[in-house]
Amino acid sequence: MSLPTADSTLGSVGLPPPVIEVDGIHRTYGEGETAVHALRGVSFTVDVGDYVAIRGASGSGKSTLMNILGCLDAPTSGRYVLEGHDVSRLDDGQQAILRNRRIGFVFQSFNLLRRTSALANVELPMVYARIPRKDRHRRALAALELVGLSDRTHHLPNELSGGQQQRVAVARALVTSPSLVLADEPTGNLDSMSTEEVLVALDHLNVVGRTIVVITHEDQVVAHTKRTIELLDGMIVSDRRTVAVGDRPPRWRADS
Repeated sequence: MSLPTADSTLGSVGLPPPVIEVDGIHRTYGEGETAVHALRGVSFTVDVGDYVAIRGASGSGKSTLMNILGCLDAPTSGRYVLEGHDVSRLDDGQQAILRNRRIGFVFQSFNLLRRTSALANVELPMVYARIPRKDRHRRALAALELVGLSDRTHHLPNELSGGQQQRVAVARALVTSPSLVLADEPTGNLDSMSTEEVLVALDHLNVVGRTIVVITHEDQVVAHTKRTIELLDGMIVSDRRTVAVGDRPPRWRADS
C-alpha cells in the first residue's frame, strides 16, 4: 500500500522537508453549545534533528495534539503533513503504515512485557514487521547500546530500575529507525535521578540526529530540549527556541 505525498513543496531546494508540518489544526469534540474546542488553529513546523517540548497545563490541548501527531486521532479541520505525507489524505490502513514506519512512541507507562528480556522487548516491533531474526537481534543490541544498556540485554523488567525500563522503551521506539520519536510524559512515573537518566538518553539520540518531540509539563524535561511550544486553551501562546538545531553538545555517559 502506497502513501500519498503532500501536494506542496516543503522545505528549500536541496533540504529535506520538515518532519512535521501542522497548518491551522482544529480539533472539536461534540457539537453545539456542548462542543469542546481542544485545539484552535494550531500551526508549526519541526525540522529534521530538532528537539521540541510541547508543554501546557491540564486541558491545554497537548494530549490531543500528541494524538494527532502520532496519527492516533484526526483533526476536525486543518492539515498535518508528516515527513512529506499528507495525513489528511490517508485512509486508516495507510495511517497505520505511516505510524508504524515513521513514528517511535515512548509513553509514561513503560509497556514492557514483564517476563521478557530487555533485548526481546526491543525486538518486538521488528517481529511484527517480519524482520529476520538475525537482523532483529543486531538492531536491538545496537539500540540498547545507544541508550547505555548494552550490559542489561538479558535482564527482565523487574531487574531494572524505572529509568532503565524507560530507556528500554526508548530503545524499542527507535529500533525501526523512525523519522520521529514522539514521547508522551516519558518521565511522569520516575524519580528525579531516573528522569535524568532518560533525558540524557534522549539528548544523546538527538545529538546523533534523531528528531524528538516531547509532550510534558515538567521544567526538568523542558531544560533538555532546544525549543518549547506552549499551549493554553488549545492555542499556541509561545514558541521559543533555546538552542539551535544541531548545536547542543552531548551529555552522555555510556556507563550511566
